[in-house]
Amino acid sequence: MLETCPNCGAEYKAGRLACPECGSDAETGWKSSEEIDYMSVDLPDDDSPRRRSALSSPVMLYLAALLAFLAMLVFLVLS
Repeated sequence: MLETCPNCGAEYKAGRLACPECGSDAETGWKSSEEIDYMSVDLPDDDSPRRRSALSSPVMLYLAALLAFLAMLVFLVLS
């Protein structure tokens, strides 16, 4: 059985949770996308490069590996 979307008029199978054409659903009240207040994040328009975290640098990775190695060595010596 087919149902008709109250927002855009598209037909879809009964029991669907949202219209496959416009995305409206019962939770949004079958509103158009312009009427729905989406909780979104504003992204910057520029394509400026992002600053790398200091923790992701190769030096920090080597230090972490060295620290893990030393911790294992101390554990083996003390046990």
